[in-house]
Amino acid sequence: MSEHSPPVTPNPVVTFSSRTFMAGSAIVAVAMLILGQFVTFPVWLLAVEIFATIIGLFVFGSFSFRIHKNALTYGMMLVIAATYSGMWPPASSARVEVGAQGISEWWPLLRDSLLTWKGLDELIHADTMMFILGLTYFVSVIAQTRMLETITFKLLRGNDGYVLPTVIAVTAVVAVASGILDGVSMVGLTIRTLVIILILASAPSSSIRYAVMVCTVVTTVCGMWLAYGEPPNLIMKSNLTKPDGSSYLTNAFFLRYCAPAAFACYLVIAWNLSKRLKGSRIKLDELDVIDANAATVRFLQASRHGEVISAMELVQSHKAELGDKKDNVEERLRHGEAFGLAMVKENVPEPLRKELLAKYVDGEVVESLDRHYQLDAQGNHAAALEAEKEVDALLVRLAPLQTRAVKIGLAGLATFIVLLVYHAIDHRLPLFVAPFTGFFVALIGIMGIPRMRQLAFHEARVEFAEYYFLFPLFMSISLLTKAGFFDQLQELMRAGIQSLGPLMMALLQFIGCTFLSAILDNNVVADFAARGLHGLEVSLMHFFAMAQIAGYAAGGCWTPIGSAQSVVAFAFIQRDVDAHYTPVQWIKEMTPIIMQICVVLMIIIAAESALLNYLK
Repeated sequence: MSEHSPPVTPNPVVTFSSRTFMAGSAIVAVAMLILGQFVTFPVWLLAVEIFATIIGLFVFGSFSFRIHKNALTYGMMLVIAATYSGMWPPASSARVEVGAQGISEWWPLLRDSLLTWKGLDELIHADTMMFILGLTYFVSVIAQTRMLETITFKLLRGNDGYVLPTVIAVTAVVAVASGILDGVSMVGLTIRTLVIILILASAPSSSIRYAVMVCTVVTTVCGMWLAYGEPPNLIMKSNLTKPDGSSYLTNAFFLRYCAPAAFACYLVIAWNLSKRLKGSRIKLDELDVIDANAATVRFLQASRHGEVISAMELVQSHKAELGDKKDNVEERLRHGEAFGLAMVKENVPEPLRKELLAKYVDGEVVESLDRHYQLDAQGNHAAALEAEKEVDALLVRLAPLQTRAVKIGLAGLATFIVLLVYHAIDHRLPLFVAPFTGFFVALIGIMGIPRMRQLAFHEARVEFAEYYFLFPLFMSISLLTKAGFFDQLQELMRAGIQSLGPLMMALLQFIGCTFLSAILDNNVVADFAARGLHGLEVSLMHFFAMAQIAGYAAGGCWTPIGSAQSVVAFAFIQRDVDAHYTPVQWIKEMTPIIMQICVVLMIIIAAESALLNYLK
């Protein structure tokens, strides 16, 4: 390239019209319906269409040309349904009989599939998806109480400001909670909490990035100890059911097979964290009033402003007003300096400072808060301490309201757990009843705070919207099941066991699920792979199910697209830590810990295989 050559710029992202794609899919579906009247479509064509849809989610969600994932899956569902309708020979008695009977005879089939709970559950995992819906609302309400932040700062004070034992304890709590609560909500809460701690400790950006990535591993891999926190686990549980409607994958299965693996993986995580954070300490007596009361300040933000926003996010949303001061303010924030103090030291104009402080805390105390930071910057710490008394008084007034919300949230959590236990005893109680009941109980704690309530509902809607694309995929895979495709997969599974042995088949399933879950959504991989385990004896089914679940978890956090948690974490890094961070960097930094976890999991799989042989 000559010195006069123009600089190379990255390819712009081109997003295809969702309406155009849906219209094109509808045209293809109509053509398939017409063609299906004259020819018989093979089962493999249906499988190819579904596989193309799944690969399309990766291709058109990761590179320069994009299609919204909802448009892709719903559009392809039209084509897949049309293909399925043409899978009987044109002259067959079934095709002729259905055509002669007309809509009156189709109605019972449609009613049983679409208007009954059993039919919907078989078609789109209705109980599982309703459970996830209830859980997103429940956890969103719990999150508004700032329970995790409160626990974190209590632990920090108990550890005399040392970061490593605090982070180890917090991630352990999150690992346990991720087995029963929504992992996507948990990862968002954990990331924000740990980042506050690490910024206060003046940790380098590399350590902050690493902590964010570790949050993904904790909520996916360690969250596999029970079925309820991870959608792939719930999908596995739903797919592997007995004739009476109960699942082969009971709570006892998860505690027996998955909990030990989750615990072993947590030890790997703790060891890696210790290498990064050992010796880091926060001087608690030097903390700013806002930083020292982070949980209550966030509760204040939600109740007064209807949003919870970090100082970094606030700076980025006002980059035009801050101008050339933005980068320096951000740099000070990354080194643990208080938001107001950073603005004073960078000579941000007073009106803008007060505007941002009012959005960050509250307009009621903005005058005294700004005066506090000015005096602190001048070195007059005694006067600065006096100036913050109005802030202290506001936080003291708010504390009882937050305490009440936390107590009611805990009551909702207890109700949720009790109903989960009842469902485990009697599966006739739908699973989704537990989170919805917990949600309604917890909601009482924030019902009287309109903006906080609206924020909880908004966050839950946004989170669950990430699962909309799964409905047509679940329906498509159900059609593939009805077409008999998985009967052949089950035969391949049995042949593999005979020729390779259970251990090798389990390792192949683990490796395959890990790889596929890294490049595809792990929920889809779980729905597809689990169906090949039907017909096996229970001990083998449990063994292989454990290997698959471990693969979904490990692969789901290996790349920034493998799971919803990875998507959340990657977006946070790009927004708040490093705007130039790339998926390749994510994979490069994540690979060492994933490889360590994979080695541990394969050792556990081998040990389970030896135990299985011994018991035989």
